Amino acid sequence: MKEHRSKHRVLILGASGFIGHAIYKELCSYFNTYGTFNTARREFENNHHFFQYNVEEDDVFEILTAIRPTIIISALRGDFSAQVIAHSHLSEYILTTNAKLFFISSANVFDAYSQFPSYELDKTLSHSVYGHFKIKIENMLMRLPKQQVVILRLPMVFGTQSPRIKEIKQHLHEKTPIEVFPNLIINVTTDSKITQQIHYLINRNKYGIYHLGSTDLVHHNEFIAEIVSSIGLYNPIFKQVYTTNNDRYLAVLPKENLLPKHLHVLSKQILTELEV
Repeated sequence: MKEHRSKHRVLILGASGFIGHAIYKELCSYFNTYGTFNTARREFENNHHFFQYNVEEDDVFEILTAIRPTIIISALRGDFSAQVIAHSHLSEYILTTNAKLFFISSANVFDAYSQFPSYELDKTLSHSVYGHFKIKIENMLMRLPKQQVVILRLPMVFGTQSPRIKEIKQHLHEKTPIEVFPNLIINVTTDSKITQQIHYLINRNKYGIYHLGSTDLVHHNEFIAEIVSSIGLYNPIFKQVYTTNNDRYLAVLPKENLLPKHLHVLSKQILTELEV
């Protein structure tokens, strides 16, 4: 696949976070890629492609004016109301340019629906503060020209350096309980798979809503137990959390916007990747 480094100017908001940094590492060899970081770290301060940005205090317009990105990837974390304001400013920028905005959303936009997996065109409805916040931004972006917006809904994300894996390892070392949800049916993914998928979507000039999870479903408790057994010989303590007596789904599956086969992922492949 032939790519020209200068074709796009990519800005990753939240490029010092787990997912944002993985995206930066994937794209920086191919595109003119910039990122933002919040907490000062030497590796970012010495990189002229990184800008310090605090979503609660700084105006994103300053960075947009300096970089003039053609592609913005929002992997921001932080105060929800500050993020809503930032995305309204991003929307204004999108309307006055030909830029495209990739927004990293979540399976939680469907967490009020528990009886089925969710597909791209299903109506969003959430009982959680986090899900409500993601829906608010999704709805804002859906009012923009559709060719300029990509909404990426992610399930639980794992990876060797992911916060979830680090937390599991900490529990194992400290012999403290790992929370698992026996009745929760999910799909899963990794940072490396997400970054490959985003790279493909940029190259192919795609737009719309994408569900970027494994094509199969797993029970949360069984998947976590398999991760633990792959980490090593521990006697884990599991705290079983039952939020309901019945099986409950929190899974985002694709139906409308299917990616090519080589970008699909199965939960077993994710377990293999985590063993490295």
